[in-house]
Formats: sequence, structure tokens, C-alpha cells
Amino acid sequence: MEPWEVWVRATTLAAFVRDNGVWLWPLCETLHFIGLSLLIGTVGFFDLRVLGAARQIAPVHLHRLIPWGIGGYLLNLTTGTIFFFGYPEQYAYNRAFHFKLAFMSIAALNAALFYTAAFREVRTLGAGDPAPLRAQVITGISLLSWLGVLTCGRLLTFYRPPFFH
Repeated sequence: MEPWEVWVRATTLAAFVRDNGVWLWPLCETLHFIGLSLLIGTVGFFDLRVLGAARQIAPVHLHRLIPWGIGGYLLNLTTGTIFFFGYPEQYAYNRAFHFKLAFMSIAALNAALFYTAAFREVRTLGAGDPAPLRAQVITGISLLSWLGVLTCGRLLTFYRPPFFH
């Protein structure tokens, strides 16, 4: 066993997850799904608007929903941490988890790029206005990144390390 894995398994959180997994795991799965729905539902819809869908809605109106998406992300970060601490070997040695983290990193960097390079232009768009190409490229990458996170999250159970079974 790797030293980091020994440390994770020795934490209070890991013990709590192992001792209460019968009710905690399904609760966290449910909360994780709710967080995912909030995240994809708000950020995804905003991205689609910038890409040209639902042009009758001004992007600034959809952007008001983004705090709900951030809340969903924080909820998923919390429940994901609980999952990891409960069974670190299921995640740390899993290629789907590695890709999920990579997509999450791309999405985070892309969000920073959006707010520094394109948001000023997007927030002034009215209903019916097309977004600038730069904003469309950035939101397209956002949408693809979150779909990658979603896909890799679903694949976690199918690509568990052989010793986990």
C-alpha cells in the first residue's frame, strides 16, 4: 500500500465513511447527482446560449443562474471527496478518474479564461445577439469539458482496478 493511501485510510473521514457507508454512500450519491444536475443545467445552458441556442434569451439573464452551478460544483467536490476517502483504491488507480480530474482541470482553467477574456463582451449581449467567436470557442470547450467529466464519472465503475473486484 502506498504511503498516501495509508494516510487517507487513517483519517477520521475515511473511518466515518467506512463506518456509516450503508446510509452515507447512497446519500452522497443522491447529492452528487443533484450537484451534477445543478452544474450541467446552469453552466451547460449558459454555454449553449453563447454557442447560439435559445437566442431569444439574453446571456446575462442565464448568467444569474451560474451561482447555482457553482453550488452544484461545491456539492460535487464535497461528495467526491467523501467517495475518495471512503475507497481511495477505487479512484486513485482508475484511469477514468484520472481523465475526470483532467477534464475538471481543463474546465476550471477554461472558466478563468472566459471571465478574463470574453465575459465583458458576453454580458452586454441582448436577446437575439450572436456571441463573439472567442466566447463561442471558450464555451464550447467548457461544454465539452463538463461532458468529459460526466462521461468519465460514469465510467468509474467500469474501469475499476483489477485488484478492487
